[in-house]
Amino acid sequence: MVYYPTMVVRMRSTRSHRNNRRSHHALVAPAVAKCECGAEHRRHQVCNSCGKYRGRQVIDIVARTERTQSRLKRKEKALKESGQATAADKEESKKETKVAKK
Repeated sequence: MVYYPTMVVRMRSTRSHRNNRRSHHALVAPAVAKCECGAEHRRHQVCNSCGKYRGRQVIDIVARTERTQSRLKRKEKALKESGQATAADKEESKKETKVAKK
């Protein structure tokens, strides 16, 4: 007689076993700290409003905003030259359609 090994019957995991396993999957809110300027920021991260970390000025916020504004102006200028609608044009058209619907 030849013996063929059979597979083991797989045990089912019950709802309680599954839920116990998933009990560690809950999302946790990020830890928030108050900056010297009064704004809240994530712990161990630079403050977005003033650019300070642990009392030291790390990021020059004024230069950053100027750089982003100049980037946006360049993009809008390029879009106008190519004949495409800019983001400001799209917002204006949305406002006009809302007013027309009322």
